Amino acid sequence: MTVWPAIWLTLKLAALTTAILMAIALPLGWWLATTKARTRPLFEAITALPLVLPPTVLGFYLLILMRPDAPFGGLWVSVTGQTLAFSFSGLVLASVIYSLPFAVQPMQTAFAAVPSSAMEAARTLGASPRDAFLTVALPMARRGFLTGAVLSFAHTVGEFGVILMVGGNIPGRTRVISIEIFNAVETLDYATAHVLSAWLLVMSLAVLTVVYFFNRQGGARLG
Repeated sequence: MTVWPAIWLTLKLAALTTAILMAIALPLGWWLATTKARTRPLFEAITALPLVLPPTVLGFYLLILMRPDAPFGGLWVSVTGQTLAFSFSGLVLASVIYSLPFAVQPMQTAFAAVPSSAMEAARTLGASPRDAFLTVALPMARRGFLTGAVLSFAHTVGEFGVILMVGGNIPGRTRVISIEIFNAVETLDYATAHVLSAWLLVMSLAVLTVVYFFNRQGGARLG
């Protein structure tokens, strides 16, 4: 059984999902860190919901959303001519929603740690809010951006429940590494399961090591 299509599909899915999540997490994390709106706890709860919601529940409601007779799913079919369910595009949408907290929360924490005095100093020197964000807040929050990107990528690589619910098990289209491991165990192909599981284990350990290393380096510089 060849596993390279599943590996390639997984890396492609993780890279695209991470890119989309970073584009979302940057403005959303900044807004959550700086807004004084009364609705902020609600938006924080919505953002963190995938952390506590069972993947099967999230996958089920995403399937409902993607149905051709649903408003969103029907709009997608009318624009692209394809259904979202059991497609790579559906996997991307599900992965973005499922990994959202892993991208937003590190960004929010990093932006919240930016001293207000630094932003005020930039404005005093004539910087516009946009310039102050780009030249002061964003560079100071770069560790949060890196952490969010790394965690989002790793979390997407390890997805199973949501992927299986939304994408099924279609070779070359929706069969990612986690599902390939599931198939290998079901067919008693433990050698393939061991290789893929060990690869995911090593990658996860490496990801966490990188995150903790950069967080420690940043903390040391601040100290």
